[in-house]
Amino acid sequence: MEVKIGVQNVAREITFDTDASAEEVAAAVTAAVEKGSALTLTGEKGRQLLVPAGVIGYVQLGETEKRGVGFGNI
Repeated sequence: MEVKIGVQNVAREITFDTDASAEEVAAAVTAAVEKGSALTLTGEKGRQLLVPAGVIGYVQLGETEKRGVGFGNI
């Protein structure tokens, strides 16, 4: 699943692919904001992303399924 995180006072958003479900990501964001701690997500390749909850502007959850590229994928 693709996750986009907007950070306050930063022009570019963070784009991150993870194997977690939309519910798991939403729960992690909610918990981090409520506690005022860092949002921690693990990516598809095992990399960790840490974002302080106080600077999160928005979190957008993308498609759960990647679309194919080419003429045969309709």
